[in-house]
Amino acid sequence: MKKRLIILCMITITITGTVMLACSKSSSGYGGNNTSGSGSAVSIKSMAFSITSLSVTAGTKVTWTNNDGIDHTVTADDGSFDSGNIAPGGTFNHTFATAGTVNYHCAIHSMMKASVIVN
Repeated sequence: MKKRLIILCMITITITGTVMLACSKSSSGYGGNNTSGSGSAVSIKSMAFSITSLSVTAGTKVTWTNNDGIDHTVTADDGSFDSGNIAPGGTFNHTFATAGTVNYHCAIHSMMKASVIVN
Protein backbone atom coordinates (compact mmCIF):
# COMPACT_ATOMS: atom_id res chain seq x y z
CA MET A 1 0.00 0.00 0.00
CA LYS A 2 2.80 2.42 0.95
CA LYS A 3 4.63 1.68 -2.32
CA ARG A 4 1.48 2.43 -4.34
CA LEU A 5 1.00 5.73 -2.50
CA ILE A 6 4.59 6.76 -3.27
CA ILE A 7 4.18 5.87 -6.96
CA LEU A 8 0.88 7.77 -7.13
CA CYS A 9 2.53 10.86 -5.56
CA MET A 10 5.42 10.69 -8.04
CA ILE A 11 3.03 10.46 -10.99
CA THR A 12 1.03 13.42 -9.67
CA ILE A 13 4.17 15.53 -9.24
CA THR A 14 5.37 14.64 -12.76
CA ILE A 15 2.02 15.52 -14.36
CA THR A 16 1.75 18.78 -12.40
CA GLY A 17 5.29 19.80 -13.40
CA THR A 18 4.59 19.04 -17.06
CA VAL A 19 1.40 21.10 -17.06
CA MET A 20 3.10 24.04 -15.32
CA LEU A 21 5.99 23.97 -17.80
CA ALA A 22 3.61 23.93 -20.77
CA CYS A 23 1.66 26.89 -19.39
CA SER A 24 4.80 28.94 -18.75
CA LYS A 25 5.94 28.54 -22.36
CA SER A 26 2.86 30.20 -23.81
CA SER A 27 3.63 31.97 -27.12
CA SER A 28 0.93 34.58 -26.58
CA GLY A 29 2.99 36.48 -24.01
CA TYR A 30 0.52 35.73 -21.22
CA GLY A 31 1.35 33.55 -18.27
CA GLY A 32 5.14 33.78 -18.33
CA ASN A 33 8.17 35.98 -18.69
CA ASN A 34 9.16 37.34 -22.08
CA THR A 35 12.79 38.19 -22.74
CA SER A 36 12.35 39.29 -26.33
CA GLY A 37 13.64 42.72 -27.33
CA SER A 38 10.81 43.27 -29.81
CA GLY A 39 7.75 43.41 -27.59
CA SER A 40 5.73 41.85 -24.86
CA ALA A 41 2.09 41.75 -23.76
CA VAL A 42 0.41 41.91 -20.36
CA SER A 43 -3.31 41.31 -19.93
CA ILE A 44 -5.34 43.06 -17.25
CA LYS A 45 -8.14 40.73 -16.19
CA SER A 46 -9.97 39.76 -13.01
CA MET A 47 -8.49 42.73 -11.15
CA ALA A 48 -4.90 41.59 -11.79
CA PHE A 49 -1.96 41.94 -14.17
CA SER A 50 -1.42 38.59 -15.94
CA ILE A 51 2.35 38.77 -15.42
CA THR A 52 3.47 40.14 -12.08
CA SER A 53 7.21 40.06 -12.83
CA LEU A 54 8.09 40.54 -16.50
CA SER A 55 11.72 40.35 -17.68
CA VAL A 56 12.58 42.15 -20.92
CA THR A 57 15.64 43.49 -22.69
CA ALA A 58 16.24 47.24 -23.01
CA GLY A 59 14.30 48.64 -25.97
CA THR A 60 11.31 46.35 -25.48
CA LYS A 61 7.83 47.80 -25.96
CA VAL A 62 5.34 46.38 -23.48
CA THR A 63 1.62 46.53 -24.29
CA TRP A 64 -1.00 46.25 -21.57
CA THR A 65 -4.54 45.33 -22.67
CA ASN A 66 -7.51 45.86 -20.38
CA ASN A 67 -9.53 42.65 -20.71
CA ASP A 68 -11.56 43.49 -17.62
CA GLY A 69 -15.03 45.06 -17.48
CA ILE A 70 -13.86 48.22 -15.67
CA ASP A 71 -11.20 50.93 -16.06
CA HIS A 72 -7.65 50.36 -14.84
CA THR A 73 -4.33 52.23 -15.01
CA VAL A 74 -0.71 51.23 -15.48
CA THR A 75 1.19 53.67 -13.26
CA ALA A 76 4.92 53.46 -12.51
CA ASP A 77 5.73 53.76 -8.81
CA ASP A 78 8.63 56.10 -9.72
CA GLY A 79 6.39 58.33 -11.88
CA SER A 80 8.20 57.46 -15.14
CA PHE A 81 4.94 56.59 -16.93
CA ASP A 82 1.20 56.68 -16.35
CA SER A 83 -1.41 55.32 -18.73
CA GLY A 84 -4.29 57.31 -17.36
CA ASN A 85 -7.57 55.40 -17.30
CA ILE A 86 -7.63 52.46 -19.73
CA ALA A 87 -11.21 51.59 -20.65
CA PRO A 88 -12.27 47.96 -21.17
CA GLY A 89 -10.74 46.75 -24.45
CA GLY A 90 -8.19 49.59 -24.44
CA THR A 91 -4.41 49.33 -24.52
CA PHE A 92 -1.36 51.20 -23.25
CA ASN A 93 2.22 50.90 -24.55
CA HIS A 94 5.52 51.83 -22.96
CA THR A 95 9.06 51.18 -24.24
CA PHE A 96 11.64 50.39 -21.58
CA ALA A 97 14.93 51.98 -22.65
CA THR A 98 17.22 51.53 -19.65
CA ALA A 99 18.14 48.63 -17.38
CA GLY A 100 16.59 48.38 -13.95
CA THR A 101 13.42 47.30 -12.20
CA VAL A 102 10.28 49.37 -12.59
CA ASN A 103 7.47 48.61 -10.15
CA TYR A 104 3.98 49.64 -11.22
CA HIS A 105 0.39 49.50 -10.02
CA CYS A 106 -3.19 50.38 -10.88
CA ALA A 107 -3.92 53.81 -9.39
CA ILE A 108 -7.62 52.91 -9.14
CA HIS A 109 -7.14 49.51 -7.45
CA SER A 110 -4.14 49.66 -5.11
CA MET A 111 -3.92 45.88 -4.64
CA MET A 112 -2.94 45.46 -8.33
CA LYS A 113 0.87 45.52 -8.44
CA ALA A 114 3.58 44.18 -10.76
CA SER A 115 7.06 44.94 -12.07
CA VAL A 116 9.15 44.99 -15.23
CA ILE A 117 12.78 43.94 -14.97
CA VAL A 118 14.80 45.48 -17.80
CA ASN A 119 18.13 43.80 -18.65
